[in-house]
Amino acid sequence: MNTDPFGDDTPVYVISVAAQLSGLHPQTLRTYDRMGLVSPGRTAGRGRRYSMRDIVMLREIQRLSQEEGINLAGIKHILELQRDNIRLAEELAKTRAALEELANELESTRAVAARLAQQRRRGDSGDSAGTDLVPIRRTSVVVWHERGRRD
Repeated sequence: MNTDPFGDDTPVYVISVAAQLSGLHPQTLRTYDRMGLVSPGRTAGRGRRYSMRDIVMLREIQRLSQEEGINLAGIKHILELQRDNIRLAEELAKTRAALEELANELESTRAVAARLAQQRRRGDSGDSAGTDLVPIRRTSVVVWHERGRRD
């Protein structure tokens, strides 16, 4: 989300200015708000305040209606699908990041298992001082270091 105090999401335009910027009548903006097509911010007194993102959305609604001949119910459905698509893309990105994290953790675990298998093959019991493996967790990936070993 934009943290700029006057970014695209900042609700600053009163309905008359938003109507001018979008080329629509203020009553049309009220209708779109009631239908949930565009949801402007509200002042403490419940007055509507539109952001630049809202203005862009109003223009897109107008374009879909006038140029594409889509009715308002269809436009509402399109906008909902677009919002879902954005939400799902964000969810997919988070899932991919979690998968990468798990893959790194699995790789680390496999490396530890290989090291333990190697020690076992050499006949190391793990009881000798200075060669115990000690887990150290960094973020969510486990990193193993041998105590007392200097590389």
